Amino acid sequence: MFDTYWRFAVERQRIFFNRISSTPGPWTDDLILNTHKFTNAYRASDRTSQYLIKNVIYRDDLPNTAVEIFFRILLFKLFNKIETWELFESEFGDITFENYSFKSFDKVLSKARSKGDSVYSAAYIMPPGSKSFGKSAKHQNHLLLLEMMIEQRVPDRLAQMPSMQNGFECLKSYPTLGDFLAYQFITDLNYSQLTDFSEMDFVIPGPGARDGIRKCFADYGGLTEPEIIRLMADRQEEEFERLGLTFRSLWGRSLQLIDCQNLFCEVDKYARVAHPEINGISGRTRIKQKFVPINRQIEYFYPPKWAINDQIELDSVP
Repeated sequence: MFDTYWRFAVERQRIFFNRISSTPGPWTDDLILNTHKFTNAYRASDRTSQYLIKNVIYRDDLPNTAVEIFFRILLFKLFNKIETWELFESEFGDITFENYSFKSFDKVLSKARSKGDSVYSAAYIMPPGSKSFGKSAKHQNHLLLLEMMIEQRVPDRLAQMPSMQNGFECLKSYPTLGDFLAYQFITDLNYSQLTDFSEMDFVIPGPGARDGIRKCFADYGGLTEPEIIRLMADRQEEEFERLGLTFRSLWGRSLQLIDCQNLFCEVDKYARVAHPEINGISGRTRIKQKFVPINRQIEYFYPPKWAINDQIELDSVP
């Protein structure tokens, strides 16, 4: 399983480069990767993260104060669904905190729900928040959470914080935001100009990652799960070399802690088919989502502070 982790990372990244260079599919000989849906080796390369970075964060046509950047990111991430953001845009045009009102956004979301439309992504479960905010509809409580955070100057506070862990602890102090969501949200906020934390600063393993760690390590050797994730990030070059693997990084950007955490989650799923005899914590035995190619080509764009966008075009032609 430990070796499978590295082989999976190499093959998933090879698929990524095959796709962006318009190589005809199938993009891998791995039957499991051809059949089931897996996220990219790099979190920022996934479709939803790409949409967030390009269509929500880096918008020259919208105000880019700390409050407005924070508002857009959290509004998107609370639902984590491209279609919900596009529903807002179709109703309101430019999405700004200056033009926001609880009543109008609640009306749009309530109407969508009454038609049977899901306004939340299935990627992770958002707690309802009714105990904290008293509303019957989950989306109402999340809008009130966003209002509370802005009222309490979270955007400006985050901009002054020295580390990702400080930002994580700030977010975690708010209702409905536990370890997993606070870590995911601070990672998304850090894609923006609001903060400039290192992705090697701090990591929190999610439930899937903990399953993957358990499958890869029979004995943790006294290390905590975050320390094991850091071990993977620190040893990546040595492990690829040990296995005779060539890993194509993200244009020179090595796997970061968030990516190594994510890979444990994906390898946990992969192992349900590749290594069914190895048990994790959850006991899950199958992969739910099938891989369905999306015809729409993604024009990849990453946070400019990573300094890799100029190199993308070179790998985007056949």
